[in-house]
Amino acid sequence: MTGDSTETDGLDGQTCGTVDCGRPAKLRCPTCIKLNIDDSSYFCSQDCFKGSWNEHKKVHAVKRLSEAIFVNASQYDPWPGYSFTGPLRPYPQSAKRSVPTHIPRPDYALHPQGVSQEEKDAKRSGQIKVLDDEEIEGLKLATRFGRECLDEAAKAVTPGITTDELDRIVHEAAIERDCYPSPLGYYGFPKSCCTSVNEVICHGIPDGRPLENGDLCNVDVTVYHRGFHGDLNETFFVGDKVSEEARKLVKATHECLYEAIKIVRPGAKFRDIGAVIQKHANANGYSVVRSYCGHGIHRLFHTAPNVPHYAKNKTVGVMKAGNAFTIEPMINAGSHADTQWPDHWTAVTCDGKWSAQFEQTLLVTETGCEILTARREHNGRPWFEDQLEQYYSK
Repeated sequence: MTGDSTETDGLDGQTCGTVDCGRPAKLRCPTCIKLNIDDSSYFCSQDCFKGSWNEHKKVHAVKRLSEAIFVNASQYDPWPGYSFTGPLRPYPQSAKRSVPTHIPRPDYALHPQGVSQEEKDAKRSGQIKVLDDEEIEGLKLATRFGRECLDEAAKAVTPGITTDELDRIVHEAAIERDCYPSPLGYYGFPKSCCTSVNEVICHGIPDGRPLENGDLCNVDVTVYHRGFHGDLNETFFVGDKVSEEARKLVKATHECLYEAIKIVRPGAKFRDIGAVIQKHANANGYSVVRSYCGHGIHRLFHTAPNVPHYAKNKTVGVMKAGNAFTIEPMINAGSHADTQWPDHWTAVTCDGKWSAQFEQTLLVTETGCEILTARREHNGRPWFEDQLEQYYSK
């Protein structure tokens, strides 16, 4: 039950928070009043309020988490009675970080609920964009900055650091490069990057939990610079006590990504990427997450094409030179099935077993593809390969 919104005075200048409405606000959400939420709490009618409830209630969940920063973490329980699939637990979050006003923002950063109208319009057409030379240069600059921001976070991944601190590092690295951190405010996401630990598949919200020696931690970074987004992620070993089982999962996940990249060229079908990934994952005893996929990226954060990572998918489209998209397989040690925490973001494995992920932004060229977010040091090798070599040489 959503409850009824509350009629109130003093709404001059406020507009309805329902997507595509824009009418003057006459009502305010009673839960928002109780939680002292100003943004996103206004509506023009009861119908708009109730129609927006499924999206709007996410604002309440985020606020409750952020307010709990003052609670002792050992006593923190934002969802009493919720049955977790694994041992990981949420910790209190810090306040939303700010972005200087001179840095250009994507359209959703200006929407009360973080909705991208540009993405909605593009979805209706279903067209897979072919970038021109100027757009390619803009995308290359954004992806370079995204890589640099992730590299800054990678240097800091160590036992004892909190994922909230990793978020601060990514946020400040983006600001230094005149970039807007793309996840911030996107459909209400409260942080500047995603940090997914152990059984978290993706979209983990950075918080006050210190990383432990032996954890896996994926850091997913996207930045928006001069009209273009650059997106990538990597899974890191935390400390020197990561189990052999977890190391093998990470290694196989990285191989899944690069086996898929090998087939990217003009004329290849987007649906074939999933067959390559699932074949390699299954051969190593792992499963492929089906609920989340790669995506087109350029001026829009997420757009056509969809790029599923599993076999026998029904996505459409043939690659052309100038297409830009991500491949980002999420590989599970157990079942492929996932569920979501009550924060409406954190996706976890249903059996509590661990998951790993790697992502690159790719540009299709006349002869193959260019990995726009490739590492620009260590000859493109992932950070964990040096650790793997040290581990297996003992």
